[in-house]
This record gives sequence, C-alpha cells and structure tokens, in this order.
Amino acid sequence: MIGLMQDHPLLISSILAHAARHHRGSKIVSVAADGTQLRTDYPTTAARVAQLARALDRLGVRSGQRVATLGWNTLPHLELYYAVSGSGAVLHTVNPRLFPDQISYILNDAQDVALFVDSSLVPTLMALADRLPSSLHTVVVMDGAALPKLQVQALAYEDFIQDEPADFEWPVLDERTASALCYTSGTTGEPKGVLYSHRSTVLHAMAAIQPDVFALRAVDVVMPVVPMFHVNAWGLPYCAPMAGSGLVLPGPRLQPSNLYGLMEAEGVTFSAGVPTIWTGLLQWLQSQEGIRFSHPPRLVVGGTALPVAITEGFQREYGVPILHAWGMTEISPLGSVNTRKAEQSDWSEAAFLAYSRKQGRPQFGVDLRALDAIGKPIPQDELAFGELEVRGHWVASAYYNRTNEDAFTSDGWMRTGDVVTIDALGTIEIVDRAKDVIKSGGEWISSITLENLALGHPDVQLAAVIPAHHPKWDERPLLLVVRKLGSDPSPASILSIYEGRVAKWWIPDGVEFVDSLPLTATGKLWKAEMKKQWKDYTFTA
Repeated sequence: MIGLMQDHPLLISSILAHAARHHRGSKIVSVAADGTQLRTDYPTTAARVAQLARALDRLGVRSGQRVATLGWNTLPHLELYYAVSGSGAVLHTVNPRLFPDQISYILNDAQDVALFVDSSLVPTLMALADRLPSSLHTVVVMDGAALPKLQVQALAYEDFIQDEPADFEWPVLDERTASALCYTSGTTGEPKGVLYSHRSTVLHAMAAIQPDVFALRAVDVVMPVVPMFHVNAWGLPYCAPMAGSGLVLPGPRLQPSNLYGLMEAEGVTFSAGVPTIWTGLLQWLQSQEGIRFSHPPRLVVGGTALPVAITEGFQREYGVPILHAWGMTEISPLGSVNTRKAEQSDWSEAAFLAYSRKQGRPQFGVDLRALDAIGKPIPQDELAFGELEVRGHWVASAYYNRTNEDAFTSDGWMRTGDVVTIDALGTIEIVDRAKDVIKSGGEWISSITLENLALGHPDVQLAAVIPAHHPKWDERPLLLVVRKLGSDPSPASILSIYEGRVAKWWIPDGVEFVDSLPLTATGKLWKAEMKKQWKDYTFTA
C-alpha cells in the first residue's frame, strides 16, 4: 500500500523561492574583491537569478551541461548557484587557487560549456587562455564599461543579464538530476569529480540546519568563510535561505581584521571555516588591546582538526563556542559533528572542551563504520584504529568520468582514507589519513595528535609531522615547526610539550625549524609535498 501524500521533487530552485516568499526581510551582504559592499535581500536576488537563468538559456546552455565558475564568496556566485542548477544545468565550481595545469585538466574533464570568472581573477583566466576550448563561452563578473580587452572573447556579466525579464519558469526536474560538480584537491593524483544531485543537496541542507548540527534560524546571520568554490561552502548557500537566515558573503578579503569587522558590523551569529582561518583570527584578537565581540558568534571548524588550545582560547577569552565537524567533498561534505549527548549533559565546560578535539558522531542521513586491517569492525574502546567508511543520502556512489575506483566497496560503502578511533558514545576521532599515519616498528603513530599538541606550545605558529626513515624502526616522526615571529625555541623545549601527554615512543625523534609549510589549495597541510621535500632525511639508530 502506498501512502496518500503529495509527491514533490526536492529541487534547489525551491530553496530560493521559499526564502524570497517567506523571508523577505533577511539581508544579503556581499563584499567584492576591492572591498566594496552590496546590500540586497532574497526577493531581489531571486529576480536577478531569474534574469541569469534566462540569459543562460539564450546563450544555449541546456539541461545537464556544465557551467564552470572561478569566483569567491560573493553575490554573483550565489546567483550562479541557483540559476545554473535550478535551470537543469550543472554548476561546476573550480578552485582558483589550483595550478593552471590542474584548472585546465578540470575544465576539460568536465567539458564545461561556459565559464564565469570574478573580475579579480582575470589574471588567472589569462594564464589559461591558450588552454581553453574554443567553444567555451566566457563571462567576466563586471559591467561592460569596465571590461578590459582580453586574450579571449568574453562577455560582461551585468550586460549579459540586464535586459532579461525578472521571472523564469523553473523546470520540474527529477530530483536525482545532477545539480553541481566539485573536484577533489588532487594532491595525490589527478583531481576527481564529485557529482551532486538536487535530492542530495536539499537533504544535506535540511540535515545541516538541525539543532544538533548548525542550528540555523531565521534570526541568524550566516557568514560562510569556507569558500563557495569548494564543496558548496559546506552547504551554507543552501542552508541560510532554507532557514531564512541573513547571509554575509565576505569575498576574498579574509584577513582577521576584515572578518572581525564584518562580524561586528553585520551582527554575524554563525560562521564556518578551516583551522587556519580561526587560528589566525584568535591570534589577531589576542594581539589587539581590549577587543571583544559585542555578540559572540558561533563558529564551525572542519577540514582538519583544530587544536584544543584554539577552542579553549575562543571559548574562555571571548565567549565564542566552536563546533567541530568532519566531512569530505564526497559527502557534500557533512559526515559528523561534535555536540553534546544526554550522557554528557552534566559535564563541566573543561571536560567538554577537552572532548571537543573529536570529530563527533554522524547526523541522521549518514552511517559510519571503521574496519581494521583484516576488515573487521573495530571495538568502541577509544584505542583501536580502523579505516573509516561511510554511506548515506548525500554520499557519492562513484566519481564523475571514472571507473574501477577502489574507493567504493562492493556492499555500498565509501572508503574515506581516514584512520579513526571510536569511543563508547559512538564519537569518532580522526587520528590520521591512512597515507599519513606513521608506522614505527609495526605500531601506528598519529601525526595529527602530535601536530595539535605542538600547536599548544607558545612559540609554535604552525606544525606538521611526517615520517622519516629510521634504520631500526623503519619510520619515526619528524616534527616540522614554523616559529612565531620573534621567538627562538630550542628543539628540546618544543618536545617538552609531549611529556606526560603521549606515550614516550610517540615523541618525535627530531625537530626541524622551517620558514613555512606547504599548504593545499584548500588551506590544509600538504603532506605529500613535505614528504617529497624531506625524502632524504634519515634518523640514526
């Protein structure tokens, strides 16, 4: 027997339509690369999105075709999010911080028919000029009067949409229709495309706004610092209008002073970013005499683990709570969050702050399991290591244009490549990437744990732990440290941070001070590059 309920497809176009109809007073603030601000609202944005959809149709963009973007967190990028996907085409966000060869590979692999470029990224476009398909339509986000002469034929965004009617009949699509395409960072091989659907995107946003996840409300003002060019800014461009929250789009100007200024001026109540962003903001706040938040925002961190020292600093000095989350491009990206359970309701602030280093538990819609080296589930004893696998409503089942990938199991799970422990409450803690864990004499050492402890040292700006060859133990941990400006610690003083906090055999065998550490295009430590740079480093027995 089938239930007698209406059946409407879950479509991205319905999210903005809902916000325009029911949250007319919520603001949208957009900051361009030159610092100029634009203020608008959901009804006005919905009208411009309709104009853009009509212009795309006039350009000849059809259902299923890919439309690429090179852009920051700005209003035009938000308009593209809804116009491209809503019309049945596929939004393909491209990371402008990738190398030209990588961007060229991604554009050609996706076979994009159009490319929209932020005006500040014209130099990036020019670096790609001789590698772009001749059939690719290029649109630069500016008005026609400001459009310079380029090596490629290009349209100006404002001219492209200005004469179009401000209404559009959004197609009723199968909810499994592809909506967006995002490529992994490709630090260990060619980037791989993850193809999201309208259904997966809407379900992900519905889960993300729940009280135990992002807890978004119509009275909130959301500022996604995590980029819109990577994993859909963790779904926030969909979550905010779904909840009716205001939206502040900070553009590329992500210096701590700019972020703080926007938070204060616009009353931001919620923001999300990677650890390097929040670590930089805390250090800047601590360097400013008497600066505080008039209304402390809630922060979310993901990408890599945030040291407990940073979480404690925000909470105790500034009253800013930080929610630890975990996810991947292949998971849209949310897989788990670390919020309190009933069993933790009477825990002290200090106890839960210490616990906040963990990545949490899955929200409804995602299942997790961790298997040991012989494929058996690990015990929930907070000690056993296992590789994390995931399945769910917004988890990839394959990569775009790829076959025979070993990332997907025969029984429907995706191998994440993360090594975790699980405690009695079902909370996971990522101890390393499978490819980065240090195998010393047959035992595993977590590089992430060692890095986070090192970052608690007052003289450490940035730290990374990589394996180095040892004649007896095969691999031993090598600690790479970027010192804080003006400090001159000794290796022994750095290593003292580990005493009594990890097993003695976990303590790195050496410390090397460096001026900088390589980061990926998404702001994570680039371990593959570090291993290449230090491949000849060998400890003595």
